[in-house]
Amino acid sequence: MDIVSVNIARPRPNPWKEARTTGIDKRPVDGPVAVSAPDPDTPGAAGLAGDLIGDVRNHGGPDQAVYAYAREDLDAWAGEWGMPLAHGTFGENLTTRGLDVNGARIGERWRIGADVVLEVSCPRIPCGTFQGWLERDGWIKRFTRDSRPGAYLRVVTAGQVRAGDPVRIEHRPRHDVTVALVFRAVTLEPELLPRLLVADALPEDIRKAAHRRARA
Repeated sequence: MDIVSVNIARPRPNPWKEARTTGIDKRPVDGPVAVSAPDPDTPGAAGLAGDLIGDVRNHGGPDQAVYAYAREDLDAWAGEWGMPLAHGTFGENLTTRGLDVNGARIGERWRIGADVVLEVSCPRIPCGTFQGWLERDGWIKRFTRDSRPGAYLRVVTAGQVRAGDPVRIEHRPRHDVTVALVFRAVTLEPELLPRLLVADALPEDIRKAAHRRARA
């Protein structure tokens, strides 16, 4: 398991949302990139040095410090579309290889390289910027049905990451709440929400939704 590519945003105008700028155009970078936990009091702060969060109301912050997507899943979409997809095409900071990103459990911790430790927090939820960037009509519905959303991660231990760094799973919780399960629960299958409550590392907004559903 390793990091194929570390990707940083190139700011560009965002015609698909009220936010004027988007950081979804992420490109591979050479050399090490510093990773640290974003300041919780700074809306939309990013975990990777030099990265950009355009829509600070809905993205970034400690629970969404780093976004990982599997190279294997990019390859599957590339095969379906009949075109190559570069590292970073889905706006991911880390393009992984050999790692079951969507099967990762909430609270699972990954050691990347020698120093960095990241914790799986929640899935990516598709938005209008994502659809507009890829220029594919109906993409939000298609992506949602597929349930391969990729994972947002918190920064537990700061350090540096670079392409080629090995990834090791340091901790895997005993519960069965995976990234894919959370994604299904908050999109198409809300009846699954109460199942999420066993995952202590869930972001607070998802935990509150699960509690509301459990009380209903």
